[in-house]
Amino acid sequence: MSSSPQITAQDVVLAYGDRVVVDGLSTQIPPGQVTTIIGPNGCGKSTFLRSLARLLKPASGQVLLDGKAITSLRTREVAKVLGMLPQAPVAPEGLTVADLVAKGRHPHQSWLRQWSRDDEVEVDAALRLTGMHELADRAVDELSGGQRQRAWISMALAQETDVLLLDEPTTYLDLAHQVEVLDLVDQLQAELGRTVVMVLHDLNLAVRYSDHLIVMKEGRIVAEGAPEALMSRELLLDVFGLDSQVLVDPVSARPMIVPVGGRRTGVVLQP
Repeated sequence: MSSSPQITAQDVVLAYGDRVVVDGLSTQIPPGQVTTIIGPNGCGKSTFLRSLARLLKPASGQVLLDGKAITSLRTREVAKVLGMLPQAPVAPEGLTVADLVAKGRHPHQSWLRQWSRDDEVEVDAALRLTGMHELADRAVDELSGGQRQRAWISMALAQETDVLLLDEPTTYLDLAHQVEVLDLVDQLQAELGRTVVMVLHDLNLAVRYSDHLIVMKEGRIVAEGAPEALMSRELLLDVFGLDSQVLVDPVSARPMIVPVGGRRTGVVLQP
C-alpha cells in the first residue's frame, strides 16, 4: 500500500441552503492514525465528515486530497482512496454478506475490467480480517447489529482504500457490540496502517480508541490533539455543558470521564 494520503480542510464553510452548519473550519487529518470527531448534537460533526468524503461541496473554502481540491477529482478516483460508511446503512433485503462486500470492488471495475481474480482475493481478505468469512452466505438482514457493522466495514475494506471514514459506526449497538466494532477498527488501523476518521458520541469510547481528537462546537473546531492532552473538566464543561471528573482509565491508561451528577454532589432534584 502506498503512503497514506494527506487530507486537509482549509477555511471550509458548509451549509444546507441558507443555514451554515460548519463555519470556517481548518484542520489536517493525521495520516495513518485514528482520528475521532466529537462534539454536542448539531455541531456539524457528520456534515464535516461528509465533506471529507466529497458528498457535500463547501460553500466556500476547500477540502484537499494530496494537495488537490477533492471536488475537482472524479468520483471513481476518490473512491479508490476514501471509503465511507454512513450512519445506519441499509442493505437490500436478502443480500448476502459476500455480495455486499463485493460491492466494495466497484471503483476498481469498468466495462473493460469486470470481476477478476484480484477482486475475489480482496473480498476474501476483507471477510477474513473482520471475522465474517464463515457468515459470507448469510443474508445481511439476518445478522446481529455488531455482525452487520462488521459486514459493512468489510465492504469498505474490500474497496481497498487508504482512508476509512466512519459516521457513528456504533449507532444503535449495545455496549458489547460497540466495543467489538471499535476493537475491529483499532485492529485494522494497527495491522494495515489505514487512516481512520470517525464520528462518535460516546466520549469515553472516543478517548480510548483514538490517537487524535477533533472537538467541535457550533460548527467550529475548539480543540484538537491527543486525548491525553485535551481532556479536562474545563473543556467538557465548555463544549458539552457537562460537569465531570477526568480520571485515568485503569485498562487503557487514557483519560476516563466520570460525570458529576446529583447523587454525587448531594444535589436534590426537584420533581
